Amino acid sequence: MDIFESTQKYEGWLGDHIPLIKQDLDAKHQAMHAAAFPFLRATFYRWMQLWPETCPELVAAPEVLSVGDLHVENLGTWRDAEGRLGWGINDFDEAAVLPYTQDLVRLAASAILAAQVDALAIQPEDACEAILSGYGEALEKGGLPFVLAECHPHLRLLALSELRDPALFWRKLDLLTPLDEVPPEAAKILWESVPQPASDWVILHRAAGLGSLGRQRYTAMATVKGGKVAREVKRLLVSACLWARGEDQAGKILYQEILDQAVRNPDPLTHLQGDWIVRRIAPDCSRIELADLPHTRDEARLLTAMGFETANIHLGSGPAAVAEILADLKARRPGWLLKASREMVKATLKDWEAWKSRAG
Repeated sequence: MDIFESTQKYEGWLGDHIPLIKQDLDAKHQAMHAAAFPFLRATFYRWMQLWPETCPELVAAPEVLSVGDLHVENLGTWRDAEGRLGWGINDFDEAAVLPYTQDLVRLAASAILAAQVDALAIQPEDACEAILSGYGEALEKGGLPFVLAECHPHLRLLALSELRDPALFWRKLDLLTPLDEVPPEAAKILWESVPQPASDWVILHRAAGLGSLGRQRYTAMATVKGGKVAREVKRLLVSACLWARGEDQAGKILYQEILDQAVRNPDPLTHLQGDWIVRRIAPDCSRIELADLPHTRDEARLLTAMGFETANIHLGSGPAAVAEILADLKARRPGWLLKASREMVKATLKDWEAWKSRAG
C-alpha cells in the first residue's frame, strides 16, 4: 500500500465513523505538500503502517499507554487549578497502548525533520541524546510535572514569547468566520463550558493542527465580566493505530485515561465529554509552534525537557511497566534511537517525495 492508497483508505474509514469537513481536509493535503515536517505531523496513520516493518526490533519493547502522535510541536501550555502555568504534551488524540519506543522514535524523527527545514538547530545525534537523557532521568526520579513558576525559567521564556501576545491571539479569533450551523451536541457542550453570564456569544470555524485537520472542531468565544474567553470542542475517534492494525471496531478513546494517569498538573477545563474533547483556549492555553519560539534558545535543553515529559506520560502505566522499560533501555545498544529515527525519517521522506510529485 502506498501513501495515496493509505490516505484514501484512512480518510474513508474516518468518514465512515465521523463527519469530516472537506475544506479542512483539502487544507491538510496542501500542507502535506509543503514540507516533510508538516507531512509527518499530518500522517500518523501512515507512520503506524511503516513503523512495524521499518523498526521490527523495537516493536516487542514493553508497552505503555502512549501519546502515539508525538512530535516537537505537540507541546504547549495551560493554567492549572491554582492559575499556575503548566507546560507539556498538548494533544492526545491518538493515545494508544504501544511499545514505549514508538513515542521516542517519533519525537526524535520529528526533531530531525524540523532541523532539516531550520525550525530547530540541532544535529540528529544530539537530539537523540537529549531526548533519551530527559526520558531516563524522569523514569529514575518518578517524573515531575512542569510548572513554569519558580522552576524552569528557560521554558517560561519560551512559553511567554511576544508571538503569544494576548492582543494578537484575540485578534486572530476575531477574524474567524462565525458559523450558522453547528451540531446541537457540540453547541450544548460549548455553552455549558463557558462561564456565565456571557455576552457576545459566537461559535467560530477554527482550523488548527494537522493530524486532526478535517475533523469537526468548533470554537466558542464570548465576553465574560469584561474580558474574552474561548472554549473549543473537537470530535475524536479511536486511535489510527487500531485502523493500521485492522482493529477499527475495537478499543476506545483513551484521551481522558492518559490525562488521568500521567504525571501531570492538569488543566481543570480539559476533559472528554462523550466523543468530544473540551478545552479552554487562550494566549497561554494553546500549542506552541516552533515558529513562535524566540530565536535564541537552548535546543538540547528543550529536547531534554520533551524527553522528560514523554516519560511523565509513560509513568502513568505503573511501576511494573517502568521497571520493564528501564531494563529494556539498559539492554539496548548505544545509538538505537538515532538509527531507528533515521530509518523512519527515510521512510517518511520517501512518502513525502511521492506525495509532492503527484500533488505538484
